Amino acid sequence: GPKMAAGSGPAARELFAEGLLQFLRPAVRQLDRHVHSVRESQVELREHIDSLATELCRINEDQKVALDLDPYVKKLLNARRRVVLVNNILQNAQERLRRLNHSVAKETVRRRAMLEAGGYQGK
Repeated sequence: GPKMAAGSGPAARELFAEGLLQFLRPAVRQLDRHVHSVRESQVELREHIDSLATELCRINEDQKVALDLDPYVKKLLNARRRVVLVNNILQNAQERLRRLNHSVAKETVRRRAMLEAGGYQGK
C-alpha cells in the first residue's frame, strides 16, 4: 500500500527503480521515434533546398534574365548548411537515446533475472 511506498528501505528503493524503468522505456522509445521523423523531414528539406539551388543556378546562367540570383543561391546554401548542422545534432541525440534505451533494457533484464533467482535480498 501507500505506506510501503513511503518507506526508505531496500524494497521501497527497488519499487521506485522499477517504476522509473517502467516510465523510462516508453518515453525513450517515443523520443527516438520523434527524432527519427524530424531527421526524415530534415533530409526532405535538404533535398528541396538542393533542387531549388540547382534551379536558381540554371536560371542565373541563362543570361536572358536580368537578375543577379547569386545572393539567393548563397542564402539557400547557408540554409542548407544549417539543416546539415541540425541533422548532425539530431543524429548525436538519437545515438545517445539508443544507448540509453539499451541500458534501460539491460537493467530491466538484469532485474528480472535477479527476481527470478530468488527475489531481492537487499544490501
